[in-house]
Amino acid sequence: MIHSDALDRLPVRSALPALARALDAHGAAVLCAPPGTGKTTLVPLVLAGLTGDGPRQRVVVAEPRRIAARAAARRMAWLLGEDVGERVGFTVRGERRVGPRTAVEVVTTGVLLQRLQRDPELAGVGTVVLDECHERHLDADTAAAFLLDVRAALRPELRLVAASATTDAEGWARLLGDAPVVTAESVSHPVEVVWAPPERPVRPPHGMRVDPALLEHVAGVVRRALREREGDVLCFLPGVGEIARVAGRLGDREALGAEVLQVHGRAPAAVQDAVLAGSAGSRRVVLATSVAESSLTVPGVRVVVDAGLAREPRTDHARGLSALTTVRASRAAARQRAGRAGREAPGTVYRCWSEADDVRLPGFPAAEILVADLTAFALQAACWGDPGASGLALLDPPPAGAMAAAREVLAATGAVAADGRVTERGQRMARLGVHPRLARALLDGAAEAGARRAAEVVALLSEEPPREYGDDLAAAWRTARRGGDAYGARWRTEARRLERALPDSGAAPGSGAASGSGAASGSGSTLPDDAVAGLVTALAYPERVARLRGEGAYLMVSGTGAQLGDGSRLRSAPWLAVAVADRPVTAASARVLLGAVIDEDTARAAAGALHAEGEEVGWSDERRDVVARRVERLGAVELASRPLTEPEPGLLRAALEEGLRREGLGLLRWTAEGAGLRQRLAFLHRELGEPWPDVSDAALLERLDDWLGWELGRARRRADLERLDGGRMLERLLPWASGDAARLEELAPERIQVPSGSRIRVDYGGDRPVLAVKLQELFGWQEAPRLAGGRVPVLVHLLSPAGRPAAVTADLASFWRDGYRAVRAELRGRYPRHPWPEDPTSARPTRRATGGH
Repeated sequence: MIHSDALDRLPVRSALPALARALDAHGAAVLCAPPGTGKTTLVPLVLAGLTGDGPRQRVVVAEPRRIAARAAARRMAWLLGEDVGERVGFTVRGERRVGPRTAVEVVTTGVLLQRLQRDPELAGVGTVVLDECHERHLDADTAAAFLLDVRAALRPELRLVAASATTDAEGWARLLGDAPVVTAESVSHPVEVVWAPPERPVRPPHGMRVDPALLEHVAGVVRRALREREGDVLCFLPGVGEIARVAGRLGDREALGAEVLQVHGRAPAAVQDAVLAGSAGSRRVVLATSVAESSLTVPGVRVVVDAGLAREPRTDHARGLSALTTVRASRAAARQRAGRAGREAPGTVYRCWSEADDVRLPGFPAAEILVADLTAFALQAACWGDPGASGLALLDPPPAGAMAAAREVLAATGAVAADGRVTERGQRMARLGVHPRLARALLDGAAEAGARRAAEVVALLSEEPPREYGDDLAAAWRTARRGGDAYGARWRTEARRLERALPDSGAAPGSGAASGSGAASGSGSTLPDDAVAGLVTALAYPERVARLRGEGAYLMVSGTGAQLGDGSRLRSAPWLAVAVADRPVTAASARVLLGAVIDEDTARAAAGALHAEGEEVGWSDERRDVVARRVERLGAVELASRPLTEPEPGLLRAALEEGLRREGLGLLRWTAEGAGLRQRLAFLHRELGEPWPDVSDAALLERLDDWLGWELGRARRRADLERLDGGRMLERLLPWASGDAARLEELAPERIQVPSGSRIRVDYGGDRPVLAVKLQELFGWQEAPRLAGGRVPVLVHLLSPAGRPAAVTADLASFWRDGYRAVRAELRGRYPRHPWPEDPTSARPTRRATGGH
């Protein structure tokens, strides 16, 4: 029996006439409707003609998550008084419940993409509803772009609805060809905001890590909410691990006074159904990921506790690492979460951060296309006939760097040809419904190990097993096989789906399968399970093949270091294939979360595209000398090397030049005269400019040919550089052609003769030239010399008879007149054997003690 009363109460009903007019006039519309208004349930039923008096047609509703697709189908079937699979059904990866009468089919956006690739016309479908567009999932953005292509080229009558709780309505309207925006108002209740920051600062999230102190605080806020408010509590946390930890801190049901339920994409269907069915009388605490922000309606909730965190994808293209990372939730997400408390009655949201911190939150979550790994997107675009995605209508264009990295992966796996167009193998990979890396591993691994076992390992890689399974992929495989938990059930379903999806012929010739390679060779029936786990993982992530370089430490062929945990069973393996790793912000190496043991033959075969042999001549920072070798490498991992006896001269010279740049010109031999010449030239360049040369490190390194010349070309190692006289070489830069070189001694003399007859070296190392001389040697000298053609007076450091500074002056006449008397009074008693005349301007200069005065 149709639940007419429930249908009539849905607020979106008031917007249906405007939506119908928009679709009739434009064929597309943007529907903005807050959660709980019925946009996901009533609208598809009306569009399909299952309620009301509209014409009958097939409607496809695309949801971003499997849990949301199932829930929406169940809710619509309940509203019609039917079971799922009759007039309302759903299709998600690994599960399909539709029948011959099905008019509304709810699918995930991933399933919709697969369907569009197989049947671009979507034969028989009248309307497609893209739900939760505001979440900006990559699959949803891609599906929208493909659907717009279909409307433009194949089926202009196909109607599109972009539906969202909160979205960039104007942006979506422009994307849909200036489509009308239809807004449905909700019957919302007021929600009180309670700011509940931790009493003590907590560490900000990084990578997948969340400070345990914050989770303890969130559990405390949940307990506070149960004491202070009525109704069920919905608590938002970033991921499955945090949900489990907070559940553990909340304790048992009797002590808490409420039942604790966990809602996320991995939760068993029975738990999901129980949460969505509502309370049976007792209070509930529902711990949920962001899936409950807008995709699901949880009845009975009056209180929301928001930890303020979310998970977003991030890709480190340089290291070949892709993972989810924990970030601060956006203000838009916080509003969505808070609204869950006011769906049925006035409610309360407890925010686990301060009001001051709230203004610093990002306004909206990042669009996935801007931050995620784009390999799957690039393959979808190539299969669609637009390898560069330049012709696709997207709210945000894909970043060029991420697309370039994606195309490199696709080319290496044989999915696209040199011109970027999809190959037959690439089309087969796209149809498998997994990431292209895993599709490559499935196709090539099946040829080596058999379809069933390859599919089982790929199923493990497509949804990584729980942490309690450990970091050894082969051991996790065995645990999943015998396990009766929810993960094991999902894993078996996915493995069967993948096995069925494989073509009977296995891998195509020339596809890059690791045939003929040690542990990777032989028939699938004889290859041990541990070897299969390693082989398939290495095929999926060839740049993460890693070799042991220390206790628990590895180097991946990508050049990234990797570290195993202290208790890992993998620590002694000479080679690993790393399946899952993350690199915390402050860590030098990635942390291996899941890996499999392989041997060198498998490593060479799987990462064969990264194999190279060649001559390497370069400067080694470790040896601080030139290293010339013939090296065999697998990416960054050195497999073997032998010395080169006759390296190419040009490479040798480049290596020596690099050594000079890294270690400085001190590698050359600098006598006191040579160092002094460089300082004199620097002084003249500073004071007079051209033609006197710049002799700074940077300038000399730029002009190595001009002054080191052929001597550098004859050098072969560090010792040869150390024998080169830098000062003698520097003379080549003197301005000989202009004749100015002859004036060097006049403009910047190496030594100056003082009245005593001594020739004193001038120090040009500071800002001004310095003449350090004993005071008695300057008697009778009225004026210090001026250098650089009279521009710069010498700064005179007057020394005591012991050679210690007594005074500094650039004006000797002033010193004799005003300063000498004080110096004489201070020093004559300490040095009575040296002359201290009352009138130094008329006294005879001397280098020796002559008795007291």
